[in-house]
Amino acid sequence: MPAPRKYPDELRQRAVRLYRESDPKPVIKRLAEQLGVHPEALRNWIRQDEADHGERFDRPCTGEADELRRLRKENAELRRANEILKAASAFFASELDPTRRRS
Repeated sequence: MPAPRKYPDELRQRAVRLYRESDPKPVIKRLAEQLGVHPEALRNWIRQDEADHGERFDRPCTGEADELRRLRKENAELRRANEILKAASAFFASELDPTRRRS
């Protein structure tokens, strides 16, 4: 279960909308102070919104990040299942081996 978010989604959306609709663009630090959020948090929200709108290519959009997270989780589950099956296979192969000496 992921950690709870420090800032509500409404605040995030409002902050990004305020930044995008302003002309000229406000200083992020000053806008963050007015909204009561950390400047780096606001900067990251803006960057992510720009990536989601195809204006930035240095980070994945939200949909891609969600899919990547889902695929990594699925990959980890499949690796665990594969390890269990390998161990079970080795166990049963040793049980069925007729050349094995019993003592």
